[in-house]
Amino acid sequence: MVTTHNLGFPRIGARRELKFALESYWKGETSREELTRKGADLRARHWRDQAALDLIPVGDFAFYDQVLDMSFTLGHLPARVRDFHGHPLDNYFRVARGRSAAGTDDHAGCCGGVAAGEMTKWFDTNYHYIVPEFDADTKFSLDPARLLEQVAEARALGVKAKPVIIGPLTYLALGKAKDGSDRLALLARLLPAYAALLAALAGQGVEWVQIDEPILVTDLDPAWRAAFAGAYKALAGCGVRLLLATYFGPLRENLDLVAALPVHGIHLDAVNAGDEVDALVRAMPADRVVSLGVVNGRNIWKTDLTAVLNWLEPVAARLGDRLWIAPSCSLLHVPVDLAGERKLDQEIKSWLAFAIQKLEEITLLARALTRGRAAVADDLARNQAAIAARRNSPRVHNPAVKQAVARIDDRLGRRQGPFALRNARQKSVLPLPLYPTTTIGSFPQTREIRLVRSAFKAGTLDLNTYQAAMRQEIERSVREQEALDLDVLVHGEAERNDMVEYFGEQLEGYAFSQAGWVQSYGSRCVKPPILFGDISRPRPMTVEWITYAQSLTPKPMKGMLTGPVTILNWSFVRDDQPRAISCFQLALAIREEVLDLEKAGIRIIQIDEAALREGLPLRRSQWADYLGWAVESFRITANGVDDATQIHTHMCYSEFNDIIAAIADMDADVITIETSRSDMDLLKAFDSFNYPNQIGPGVYDIHSPNIPTEAQIIDLMNKAAQRIPAERLWVNPDCGLKTRAWGEVIPALTSMVNAAKALRASAA
Repeated sequence: MVTTHNLGFPRIGARRELKFALESYWKGETSREELTRKGADLRARHWRDQAALDLIPVGDFAFYDQVLDMSFTLGHLPARVRDFHGHPLDNYFRVARGRSAAGTDDHAGCCGGVAAGEMTKWFDTNYHYIVPEFDADTKFSLDPARLLEQVAEARALGVKAKPVIIGPLTYLALGKAKDGSDRLALLARLLPAYAALLAALAGQGVEWVQIDEPILVTDLDPAWRAAFAGAYKALAGCGVRLLLATYFGPLRENLDLVAALPVHGIHLDAVNAGDEVDALVRAMPADRVVSLGVVNGRNIWKTDLTAVLNWLEPVAARLGDRLWIAPSCSLLHVPVDLAGERKLDQEIKSWLAFAIQKLEEITLLARALTRGRAAVADDLARNQAAIAARRNSPRVHNPAVKQAVARIDDRLGRRQGPFALRNARQKSVLPLPLYPTTTIGSFPQTREIRLVRSAFKAGTLDLNTYQAAMRQEIERSVREQEALDLDVLVHGEAERNDMVEYFGEQLEGYAFSQAGWVQSYGSRCVKPPILFGDISRPRPMTVEWITYAQSLTPKPMKGMLTGPVTILNWSFVRDDQPRAISCFQLALAIREEVLDLEKAGIRIIQIDEAALREGLPLRRSQWADYLGWAVESFRITANGVDDATQIHTHMCYSEFNDIIAAIADMDADVITIETSRSDMDLLKAFDSFNYPNQIGPGVYDIHSPNIPTEAQIIDLMNKAAQRIPAERLWVNPDCGLKTRAWGEVIPALTSMVNAAKALRASAA
């Protein structure tokens, strides 16, 4: 018999129930009891959705982030919140977002706002986690209540529970040592907490625990590799059977190390490491389980089940009941259920599988392996028909687009002059002050904006009324920015639902779900568009809105675009051609928009590449190839303009110190980056790299409701000026203001503008 299981399930809910429950609690509209009850309801529903599996993950649910959950389980809290004695859930939210629910901070006698934890991307995904904070004195004190309560909850419902935790070495690797100390030196203090946690789970009758160590698919130095053997030897006698899970890539030089660990099973991502299956099976002791991730947990295309069975059947014959099958990784990265899609194009829908459908694929494969293909012949035939239909569909292939990509040459990606020459010309047409101020692009998406857009999409509001409402919102954003005395304005993006979906809706080759929500962080959800075919731009996408905004003000207005690499990385991308080809197609399409904006008189154009870093392969040996086509795609998009046109780009919540040379190769005139949560830590790259162009280090953490003070912003900018000459510095938030309320935005930007004026005065 083949054992079926899952590594993790989407926690946000098919209708984003957790998002709305969290935001209601943070506003003080609902009680903590109501929030915890909603969490229990969602867990119960999601366990029912997985009932056909032999083992179901427990502990994968989090109110904000699974890494933050692990920090609290380990009793590892930042010092700034350690002495707070209120409810643990409110302390949890303070670390996540700087404060908890309206009223709870004051009630607890706390100052209300604290510095939120630093946030960055989970490996090469668009999911963000809260970074654990270490120093040489870090101690751990186990608090297993959350996980034990969920295990008891699951058992009461008859769930065949497999608790899920982040492994000790991955947990240390994900964090940062604020004092520069050695994180690995903390392992000896950390392991007793893990041993106690596993013993506590054993005491509840748990048989299997999934312990995630995805750092095993990355480049590890010898000390970290050596630490694995000792760590898992220390955990070997804790009373439970350990399934060590790796995912997102191949093990390579770590395969023999993993196979020799004293655990009871290994999970391998067979979607990304299919060529390692035979080697792992040969290397594993005869009493160990081999779990294979045979369905892609990060994309939404149907699995070619016949192709999987062709290579999996011999493996099953060899392993017998030692074989487990699952998705390649947690299903956190895909939407919940395709069945809820009522408006999605039926042909394209037939090519897709969301989380629930992926688990159905797992159970179908298990039946085929156990009973033979004849037992599922009709299911396999339907699957093959869908695979063939997608492969042969004329909607997927556009010869004209393929020919345009074939004609790309180096000239497309080259600016007319070097930065020094461009900078001089731009100063002549854009007379900006020292420390110019701007924002990243979006302004608050109010309830009124969302209602108007929803009514227009539903057909209950006509085009003229919709456009008039959006123009009114654009004018509001412009007037507010003028009152704030910002130097470079934006139109506010009232008409945009999402920075990727908005563009995808206007490009050929994209399709869209109605409820395909995926968690990005906390309560923030995105609905990635589905890139199914060759990409082209039928018509201008932003020119009308941007030129209208420019007509309202004499101040310079930025054109706002999303770059090709970010559109690619934040979409569900076709898997039938190299990602580089899809990216070049996007670059050519967005290039047309850039040139049209310039023709319309827009002299500053921002092309956001927030996702450049997250697409970086996990192995350094593959970086050069990715960065080559990613940077070239940006240059193709941006570099057709005159030297007097200023090109900006933006990147957020990404560790890019190690790719700063590639970022410089993008040759944007101005780059804006997130630095507020890291206290300008990301600027350390400029200690050893002479970045040649202008830079705007983010000084306002827009993911927290806390309002920055003028003094805090001046302090951050002074830190930046120690590394970047003042004449090349901009002052801006670290990301768009879409998720904030006007009541937060106005005082925060007032502080920012006042800080810039004070900096100018001190430099005079």
